[in-house]
Amino acid sequence: MSVASGEILFVKAVKDGIPNRDPLNDSDARRLFGEEDGRISLSDVSIKRDVRDYVLARYPDGGPEKRYFVWCREERTPDGKLLGRDRLAKAILARVGQEKTKDKQKGLMAAAFDMRVFGAVFSVEGASFHQTGPVQFGWAHSLHPVETKYVQGTTVMPSEDIKVEESGAESGKGQGTVWTSYYLPFAVFAMPGVINATLARTTGMTAADLEVMLEGLWKGTLHRQARGRGIQQPLLLVHVEYNDDFFRIGYLEDYVALQPGREEWLGSNPPTGISEVTLEVHGLARVLAEFSSKIKRVRWWKHPDFALDGKLPQAPETVW
Repeated sequence: MSVASGEILFVKAVKDGIPNRDPLNDSDARRLFGEEDGRISLSDVSIKRDVRDYVLARYPDGGPEKRYFVWCREERTPDGKLLGRDRLAKAILARVGQEKTKDKQKGLMAAAFDMRVFGAVFSVEGASFHQTGPVQFGWAHSLHPVETKYVQGTTVMPSEDIKVEESGAESGKGQGTVWTSYYLPFAVFAMPGVINATLARTTGMTAADLEVMLEGLWKGTLHRQARGRGIQQPLLLVHVEYNDDFFRIGYLEDYVALQPGREEWLGSNPPTGISEVTLEVHGLARVLAEFSSKIKRVRWWKHPDFALDGKLPQAPETVW
């Protein structure tokens, strides 16, 4: 089944961590806006990594049809050497019985989920292609100003072995090392995405691929874990599908707002959990109604404890 053009709005929360750190800013949160604005951001690369890791964990053998291998990932040889692009491509093609194919682009597009959905740049000796993916995400920005905290702690494990000399004296470090890190207590982010039907036909992306991608946004946010990334929770996912492949409302994230407003977040006691916030969706409902003649369907999924102010079209879908 073919894929129609559409848009995505994804809202998620994080507690006690920073989902996407800035290596150029002492691993603090990424700030694309000025300090006075206060919002922080997550890159589209980070969001795609969540989806890829989920698909890789769910379909480690490529799935029953061998269509859900992941191209952009690490794979190592038995002795620990990291595979380069050429050897990784050969490994994927071998797993689908296409190791002798002369058209690597066609073979990889059929086998690798992320190539069909997100596109790829492939360049090795004797074969190269650049394919733009039908699904593209924008940066996710916090819906409010954020103040990160700088914390310090110590590890329990000593950094060096303890050595006992013949005299009985001990040498080496007998205590753990000191660590420092930035973190944020709580934040809510909104991320836009677009789906291009023309590119989907070029890459071979199917309606089934779209469903896996949407599920990957939700479950991948829950699945990908690392201490510094905090505990993340998907809150709202909206998929707008158009009946005109060349139409787009655009910037759906601009039609929602988080309550309470800026003053509360800059105060001494900002919200610390989803029970203390509400997403105002009157603007989103209005613009969807305004362009209803261009819309084929609207689907949305919501965390049961996340409050909405306003009514979106249809009833929410069952969360995966």
